[in-house]
Amino acid sequence: MNPAEPASVLIEALPYLQRFRGATFVIKYGGSAMEDPALVDGVLRDIVFLEAVGINPVIVHGGGKAITRAMKEAGLAARFVDGLRVSDAASIALIDRTLAAEISPGIAAGIERFGGHAHVLPGKEVLRAEKLDYRLAATGEPVDLGFVGEVTAVAAAPIAELVAREIVPVISPLATGADGAVYNINADLAAAEVAKALGARKLIYLTDVNGVLRDPADPASTISSLNPAEVAELKKIGVLSGGMLPKVDSALDALDHGVGQVHFLDGRVPHALLLEIFTDDGTGTQFKK
Repeated sequence: MNPAEPASVLIEALPYLQRFRGATFVIKYGGSAMEDPALVDGVLRDIVFLEAVGINPVIVHGGGKAITRAMKEAGLAARFVDGLRVSDAASIALIDRTLAAEISPGIAAGIERFGGHAHVLPGKEVLRAEKLDYRLAATGEPVDLGFVGEVTAVAAAPIAELVAREIVPVISPLATGADGAVYNINADLAAAEVAKALGARKLIYLTDVNGVLRDPADPASTISSLNPAEVAELKKIGVLSGGMLPKVDSALDALDHGVGQVHFLDGRVPHALLLEIFTDDGTGTQFKK
């Protein structure tokens, strides 16, 4: 790299640094980006970078693979319906312990290790939920998922207080019901609800694919930008289906409720966060009205 190249990178980033300083970004952190130690370090460094340049990151994380491992070690069988984890009383207790003792503290410690500031904020303290009334996608038949819920309210004040102190909140995908029970929440949907409650400038999903693909069999067919009308057309022709549907629906719902932009990024791409936010070309798919 010649001496001019680092300077050109910084100059390219300058308008984005100016535009987003003071903004709140909600980042849904999950998938492969949480499993590979090198990717973990890269993502957490990127989050510390955002904090250092005056952006306020808020993390809502998953933990599916770690939870599945913990269940296996405890002799509990993981069962899924339409991609949703069935959570009985024993499972939800173990999920709660795994998130509280392993996953959330590990993320916060990584941010601190790279010079940032983070605080674990258990989802069950700031998210309220009711039991999810679920019907099978294929047949519409009702099915009991156990302690699986949908968010009904977000206590934004504790999150905003940490943001005001320039501390990264690390929020787990659990919520408390009116009955006092703890409910497992889809982390994508939890992140969207947090972003809506905070009026976030951006909601960013780190996924295991490079955004929305026009051809699911071609990883190079990423659609760089989508609006609601274009999403409706992709649904109509079957490009959007399966597990991508709830993500996309949550993205559009977030836009309808005041979130500025939503991004789907491949968390396996080194520094995908910085490339999307601070460069002209970006990466992944951006949703906007």
